[in-house]
Amino acid sequence: MKFKISTKEISEINETPDVKFPKYTSQIINCANQNAQATRAKMVGQLSDLFPQYLDLCDEISIKSWEKWYEEGHPDSIKNATDKIMLQLENLNSAIKLIDRNLVESWVRDLVINKTYNGLYVQKAILKKLAENNKTTYRLACPSEESKGIDGFVGDVPYSVKPTTYKQMGRLSESIDVKMIYYNKTKTNIKFEIED
Repeated sequence: MKFKISTKEISEINETPDVKFPKYTSQIINCANQNAQATRAKMVGQLSDLFPQYLDLCDEISIKSWEKWYEEGHPDSIKNATDKIMLQLENLNSAIKLIDRNLVESWVRDLVINKTYNGLYVQKAILKKLAENNKTTYRLACPSEESKGIDGFVGDVPYSVKPTTYKQMGRLSESIDVKMIYYNKTKTNIKFEIED
């Protein structure tokens, strides 16, 4: 049997208040919280560990007793997290005043054109960097070479360039008989390793 239970029903069963926020405010607060990292474990405690402790230690289980138990153990956490979010909201409010149509268009263009190109066309950057390190040339593969799993050459050596997740994707059954380069993208760089 399969069942569904809505979040509204969970609130009703657990007798927790149904807090309503004005339209868009929760999203804005959430964005500020993500930037401020105000509700991370170091600020408010590891809640997934704290709640089971509460269940083990308290006889009366209710929203009020949970609130009391939590605040006794973390007396300033909610205030400190609120302060941190408020500061970030002030920063966001200042930033919002700088946003006009031209800025939005620049942002959209940067996302759609620049970030897409850089994000999806990493092979060229990786091959060029490897060629520079080896003091040689590089070139991208032609279509007939691509059909053999080759993305490009550094000097005369053919390479296939794949994300590190490729190793776990079950695609290893396709036989690529060239040197592999695995890369991992972060916000600030691309880390890559060359398979021996």
